[in-house]
Amino acid sequence: MKFVDEAEIRVEAGDGGNGAIGFRREKYIPLGGPDGGDGGDGGSVYLVAVENINTLVDFRYHAVHRAQRGQNGMSRNCTGRKGDDCYVSVPLGTQVSDAETGEVIGDLTKIGDTLLVAKGGFHGLGNTRFKSSINRAPQKASKGTEGEHRVLNLELTLIADVGLLGMPNAGKSSLIRSVSSATPKVADYPFTTLYPNLGVVRIDDLRSFVIADIPGVIEGAADGAGLGLQFLKHLLRTGLLLHLIDVAPYESMDSPVQAAKKIIREVEKWNDELARKPRWLVLNKIDRLPAEEVDAHCQAIVDELGWTGPVFKTAAINGDGTKELMFAIMAFLEQGLEQRRTGSEQD
Repeated sequence: MKFVDEAEIRVEAGDGGNGAIGFRREKYIPLGGPDGGDGGDGGSVYLVAVENINTLVDFRYHAVHRAQRGQNGMSRNCTGRKGDDCYVSVPLGTQVSDAETGEVIGDLTKIGDTLLVAKGGFHGLGNTRFKSSINRAPQKASKGTEGEHRVLNLELTLIADVGLLGMPNAGKSSLIRSVSSATPKVADYPFTTLYPNLGVVRIDDLRSFVIADIPGVIEGAADGAGLGLQFLKHLLRTGLLLHLIDVAPYESMDSPVQAAKKIIREVEKWNDELARKPRWLVLNKIDRLPAEEVDAHCQAIVDELGWTGPVFKTAAINGDGTKELMFAIMAFLEQGLEQRRTGSEQD
């Protein structure tokens, strides 16, 4: 299925039903009076975050969503039926904005989150509402108001705890395949990942987290080169970034240090918020090095980068070092959760 993370849709709420003009005419009741009922309210349009959708591709083919019009009022003071609301299912992590004004209307970040995007019209009033002591047979009723019509921009940002960041062919897809049930394409050449992938890492029956893999970032991505920039936004919601580096690249490729510095420059250029996120260094593909050279080679990379944060050595292709990395991530996420919980209790 094609991955689509942006779409434009039109939503149209239902108009309110018109009020009725009617008079009670029954045998033996000569002074029946007005009995026109009110119309029904128009239906509204809501967006609902659901779990079983992970792309906006369906909205490319179904771009207009309408709620039902309210029924007109009837005689005998019968009120028209309210129009049915329209509920539109969207992926978790969908941000909604008005296409004309750019105003952000809402952000659906939890399963079941519901957002009103077009309010139905108000019902019209029947002539019964207009009777008074000086106007006992009103000949007027009001029309229902129009429902809201809007054009919306939908933008999907994946919800993940951990994001993978790195140059093409750094081994991101191999890592997510190794630690989760996700099956992104893996090959011995760059640019095998063309769209984001999510994987659930299960530490045990009660503990798990979600990891996101995006296409590799190349030099110039912040200026539009490659696919990486298009999908970097999917890392904005993560709590931790894993910066993967190929410790043994082919001769035609950048050195590990050069590749790492390019990534850091592009991220800092693109978004300050993303650049400030906690980031761990993962030195991948150590299986390509002689065992006795791994520690010295990796330490040289760390020293040249001046890296002071956590460092992990892995061989994603065979799982070496990945278990220790996943347990460390789980501990980091649980610590952050505990700190937020403690902070909220103090407030």
